[in-house]
Amino acid sequence: MHFISETSSNGVIERNFTLGDITGVLWSSASSSAGAPLILSGHTGGIHKKAPGLVANAHRLVTGNGYTVAAIDAPGHGDRPRDAEDEAARAGFARAHENGDPMGPLITEYNTSLAQRAVPEWQATIDALQALPEIGPDAPIGYGGMTLGVAIGLMLTAVEPRIRAASYGPVFTYEALIDAAKQITIPVEFTIAWDDEGIPREPGLALFDACASPEKSLHVYPGRHNRMLGVDPDAQSRFFARHLGGVA
Repeated sequence: MHFISETSSNGVIERNFTLGDITGVLWSSASSSAGAPLILSGHTGGIHKKAPGLVANAHRLVTGNGYTVAAIDAPGHGDRPRDAEDEAARAGFARAHENGDPMGPLITEYNTSLAQRAVPEWQATIDALQALPEIGPDAPIGYGGMTLGVAIGLMLTAVEPRIRAASYGPVFTYEALIDAAKQITIPVEFTIAWDDEGIPREPGLALFDACASPEKSLHVYPGRHNRMLGVDPDAQSRFFARHLGGVA
């Protein structure tokens, strides 16, 4: 892991890093946070590791809970170049949007490919983060994400025993995610918008039902997709505090 820049704001240190082809960012407290819980943050499709909402949530977790937070760009996102598959997917999404065609099959195909590429990248990132003295191998690890970040996170959590708790937002659900959920037994919370204009609620409910965790919760907010953002911004902080420790 190679740190390429460092800034500090409001008690939060932000360090950008590279790990091979992976581009990422690590937020930590300006005060001592050795051994603090580590949260892995998965971004939404079409954006990147430092999208405003993701940064705001990272700052809440650092300043409010005393956590360390890491995010990486998914393949073909943010600071990472797009390959032919990424370009073809973007073109397909643009055509479907213009023609009013269903997006579901395109999202399923592309998210599956991204998860296959991103899961080993997240595992390599965890290895590198645990090698840092300020984190270490014993820091509890959680995962949080929305949409694409959920698709990747479910596949990652199903195979990565170092993750102890996970918080998932809405996601376009398909069979592979249902299968991954059946393998997850750690504490999990799911969040959906009841009247989401792009992500049907029924598959989301099926995903929650399929999750094998004996300790899981479902948070449902009325209204459309963007309506739930900011309704209870501290919900994830409370969830991780219950299961990873730190300040609620």
